[in-house]
Amino acid sequence: MNPNQSGIKTWQWVVTVVVIIALIIIGIMVFGNKKTDTSDTLGTDLSTNQSSTDTTNRVSLLDQYPGNVVYLTSVQLVAPGWVVIHEDNSGQPGDIIGSAYFDKGINPGKITLTKSMVDGRTYYAMLHSDDGDKKFNATKDLPLKNTAGSIIMQIFHASISVSNEIKG
Repeated sequence: MNPNQSGIKTWQWVVTVVVIIALIIIGIMVFGNKKTDTSDTLGTDLSTNQSSTDTTNRVSLLDQYPGNVVYLTSVQLVAPGWVVIHEDNSGQPGDIIGSAYFDKGINPGKITLTKSMVDGRTYYAMLHSDDGDKKFNATKDLPLKNTAGSIIMQIFHASISVSNEIKG
């Protein structure tokens, strides 16, 4: 065996190992520090008696086609609760235009609204607790908060440019 070929193979192994280690370190830096809560949240305190919950409560949805149905990609709840759709009121959640009850766990779903969404407007999908009666009451079924004290919600928009597959 030629001594130069042995040196090249050793060099290739060393470079391969260094590249793999670098990729592992980059992967840990990029993916290891990401927070698992991907929803948009606002730190607005709507009530002083709201309870904090684990960050495993989440709501996920895409922008919606204007109409009277909101399609939820995923609702994750530690305990049964509500997803409540609010209209925008100057950058904050405003009037409630729909709600749906969800069991604990991870579920997709949809909410039929009492008022249709309008193209170009902003809306909020907010998680609320349930007081045990499975009937939504805005004064008893309070917004859920994450461990940082922010209300768990996702902001979305109504847009006619959304795919026809997501029509409400």
